[in-house]
Amino acid sequence: MTTSTVLLVAATSLTGLSAGLFATFSYAVMPGLRRSEDDALVSAMRGINIAIINPVFALVFVGSFIASVAALIAGWDDPARPWIIAGLAAYVVGGFVVTGAVNVPLNDALESGTGSSASLRESFEARWVRWNHVRSVLTVAAFVCLVVAAVKS
Repeated sequence: MTTSTVLLVAATSLTGLSAGLFATFSYAVMPGLRRSEDDALVSAMRGINIAIINPVFALVFVGSFIASVAALIAGWDDPARPWIIAGLAAYVVGGFVVTGAVNVPLNDALESGTGSSASLRESFEARWVRWNHVRSVLTVAAFVCLVVAAVKS
């Protein structure tokens, strides 16, 4: 197995894990929390937002990007290069841009927010969920692109 293949498998695996995390929030976590009381949603999301900052998440979230870039460089002459580029672009936009521009600021506002749980939820939930759907679709698309790249390599 070549270095570029190993890197592409690593990138694909890490991207799949990241996409799975975001998608799980879209189809299970947030629909479950939607059924809860305001205090429960605020408390749960505050707890999740603290717990998710850990070495495993960092490895998966950032490692996907690093492994994808490394796979692109190592397999520059690979006919699957356009798929790697597409996967990397979708991951950057979905994973980094949406997360950094929307979800993290909403998480921070929820963490530092004061007032009733109902008002905190009102300013958080709908926008966070909507943008999580966007990052879910984009990171799943990134995963699919990398799977196609791996098959074509």
